[in-house]
Parts: sequence; structure tokens; C-alpha cells
Amino acid sequence: MLGLAAAVVPVAAAPANAFLFDWEEYRRNGKRPVGTPARKSKPAKPRLTRKKQIDKKKIAYKGREVVEFRSSEKPGTIIVRTRERALYQVMPNGKAMRYLVAVGKEGFNWSGVARIGMKRENPKWTPPAEMIRRTPKYAKWKNGMPGGIPDNPLGARALYLFDGGGDTMFRIHGTNVPSSIGTAASSGCIRMLNREVVELYRSTPVGTKVIVQ
Repeated sequence: MLGLAAAVVPVAAAPANAFLFDWEEYRRNGKRPVGTPARKSKPAKPRLTRKKQIDKKKIAYKGREVVEFRSSEKPGTIIVRTRERALYQVMPNGKAMRYLVAVGKEGFNWSGVARIGMKRENPKWTPPAEMIRRTPKYAKWKNGMPGGIPDNPLGARALYLFDGGGDTMFRIHGTNVPSSIGTAASSGCIRMLNREVVELYRSTPVGTKVIVQ
């Protein structure tokens, strides 16, 4: 008890090894050393739900491929499965051409039935007002960014989705960020690699049915 009493003195007067002794006591018994402030506990990091964990994960891609695909839709129909980050172009005999895509991030997803109402090569990109409010630097393009330049986020081609109310403001388009393919990264549109959206553009006429699930 004498040794312990000698160690419990004001910090300013304690010998050099007294503080080390206090920390040893803390490690053994969980007691905070005399004269030291309590440690603030760090807030726990929020745990991702399973859906959010899926959205954060990037899916590896080796390029388009023909796959087995049973559907009652006629050949040419485009079906986008957002959870798979995949676009299927229905083919005859239970097949489909499968492309990996980027889909809308959480809060920007869109689903429904539409049709290709318009197509454009090297499309002009005009950010909507709400996007400009979120990202003010886009204000300089409020009248449209010219197509065919590296910065244009619509890439090489765009297919515009229309429904009964007209333009849905969603597109299937190329991208200037190919690394986003296989992720949930867009503001709701469906992004494809430029070389693959060019192929889809050529084989998809205006009026084609599009189902986004």
C-alpha cells in the first residue's frame, strides 16, 4: 500500500515513471490515470443495409455476351434489370444480348415501361435545374454542353425514353466515365460503354419498347 500511495500525487510533482505506472494500472484494472481527461468515444459508423451494400459493390465486366433469357417480349425489346446492373436486348429462341450498365444511385432510381422516342448521335447534354442546384458548377451548361467532346457525360450516343406523358428525362446513353459501368452511379439514366451504346443504337429503332425493372 505504501508504493501505491506514493504514486497517487499531483501530476506536476510525480516522478517520470509514476505516469507510466498509472497507465499500467489502467491496462490491468480499467482505471483512468490521475490527471488525464476521459477519452471521448467515437460515434459508431452507421451500418449499411444489405441493399446499400449491394449498391456500393462494383460488378466486374468482360464485355457483352449472348445469354439464355426467357421472355414473352418480342425480339428487340430492351429490358433493364437495375439490381443486376444489366441491360438485355431480347433475341429470338430464348436468348438475349446482355450488356453491363451503370444505373441510378439510391434516390435516383426509375422504373417503368417506356419506348425509344428519339435517338441522337453525339448528343448535347443539358443538366436539369435540380442538378444545377445540387452542383452549381453545371450552371455554365444550362443551355447545353456540345456533343462529341470528352467532357460530355452522355457519351457517343443517346436513346431517349418516352412514355404516355412524353419525355421521361431518362436516357440510355454512353459515358465519359467507363469505370462507372457495373455500379449505381448515375442520376437515374442507364449508362453504357461508348462502343456498346453505338451497337445498341444501330440495332434499336425509334418506338422500341423499354422495360426498366
